[in-house]
Amino acid sequence: MEQIDKLSATSLELQDISIELGMKYGPDLVLALVTLFAGLWIIGMVTRGIAAAFEKSGLEATLRKFLKSLINIGLKALLLISVASMMGIETTSFIAVLGAAGLAIGLALQGSLANFAGGVLLLIFRPYKVGDFITAGGQSGTVRSIEIFSTIMITGDNKTITIPNGAISNAAIINFSTQETRRVDIEFGIGYDDDLKKAKSILTGLIEAEERILKDPAPLIVVSSLGESSVNITTRSWVKSADYWGVYFELLENTKLALDENGISIPYPQRDVHIYNQNV
Repeated sequence: MEQIDKLSATSLELQDISIELGMKYGPDLVLALVTLFAGLWIIGMVTRGIAAAFEKSGLEATLRKFLKSLINIGLKALLLISVASMMGIETTSFIAVLGAAGLAIGLALQGSLANFAGGVLLLIFRPYKVGDFITAGGQSGTVRSIEIFSTIMITGDNKTITIPNGAISNAAIINFSTQETRRVDIEFGIGYDDDLKKAKSILTGLIEAEERILKDPAPLIVVSSLGESSVNITTRSWVKSADYWGVYFELLENTKLALDENGISIPYPQRDVHIYNQNV
């Protein structure tokens, strides 16, 4: 009987404690839960609205997704801290710990953060886009994708190159795809004894016969320099960017064949060696 009386007394004490705790913390808990669910709903509405605004502004898809995720996480973190504060949990030390952890992580990931910052700048200012042929970070290729931390390119021989965005954003970027036209420059030499006017006439005929070469701006054929063993001639022709390499290779080959057919030489470096007999 004594044990039953003790259990009953303990049960009554627990009920009293539960009622007291419920009366003390119940309203705060209910308010915190209401705030949590309402806050999550509002955050969802806000992030969807921001995503729609980003899409209308024309931001890069990768940057839109990243910024939406970053804003969503930041708002949820603020909401959780607010809910914890409403329940009487001390948040000052918690925020200090988060700040110290963020500093330590930032120092440990300096290179990654530089790549991240470079990626954000590239996605905002867009010096190139997917599909452009560029030279960046010492590499040339067609841009396949622009990520937050790196840019992926495909080279002409179908190799995949991943370049950190930090290296790209801090160096020169050459974009060969932004302009509709490009200039094809070809330089070669003929012998000093060859007929210069005839050589220029042959080149004029080759350029006029190439339909992909634009009439405006007009092609240019000039003597660019007088070398040690050759008269150097430069041709400058404008073409559509997509036709650049086709015109370059064909014009280079056709020039060599046409000059050979007309007896005009293309000199190459020669060296005379004189041997002296010291015993004579």
